[in-house]
Amino acid sequence: MTQRTAFVTGASQGIGRECAKALAAAGAKVLAGARQQDKLASLVAEIRAAGGQAEAVALDVACAESIDRVFKQYAGDVDILVNNAGITRDGLAMRMADAAWDAVLATNLTGSFRCIKAVIRPMAKRRWGRIVNVTSVVGQTGNVGQANYVASKAGLIGLTKSLAQEFAGRNVTVNAVAPGFIATPMTNGLDEASRDKILARIPLGRMGDPREIAAAVCFLASEDAGYISGHVLNVNGGMYM
Repeated sequence: MTQRTAFVTGASQGIGRECAKALAAAGAKVLAGARQQDKLASLVAEIRAAGGQAEAVALDVACAESIDRVFKQYAGDVDILVNNAGITRDGLAMRMADAAWDAVLATNLTGSFRCIKAVIRPMAKRRWGRIVNVTSVVGQTGNVGQANYVASKAGLIGLTKSLAQEFAGRNVTVNAVAPGFIATPMTNGLDEASRDKILARIPLGRMGDPREIAAAVCFLASEDAGYISGHVLNVNGGMYM
């Protein structure tokens, strides 16, 4: 991926952090976007220490003004966009506040759409681009207590398929990676009973490693995946078959 620039949202921790590291290791210059600047600084230092290229970018994907400001500077450079930023605000639908619904959709779905809009014209003009949206297994299966999160991730799958058709003529591929339950800060808060219940549903019998998601993202962002578009790559230990 030398001569390519990759922008990763939600890069400060978990899956996004590993995606940034993997893309840098593959030769791409990485623009690491997130709100947590201290964690981004340590990520950039780690990538540079390993011989890679990286830059920290302050970005809040739930804020249209933040997206506009960032991509006004960087849009023309981005060859690869990884939409990874995501949040949860769990609760049963009948008790879910509008604010919890709006916050999750604004970050997980609307933010991803706005980032794509910001980079797609330069990609189309160059006739080369890779967009990889990080969705979730629950966007395919549903999940109790996560109506907002599931709707946002299912929406990302639909967005992926629609935009893959719109941009195919410009040699811009749009794909998604659907992780299962991955050992990240988002899942570390699960109690033992919940964790055991989840593991019982996973044929491989373990949580995934963020590096396994990063490997899938890197493949879809590579030259080797040039004939793949509109695809959802499941990385879930066999949980959804």
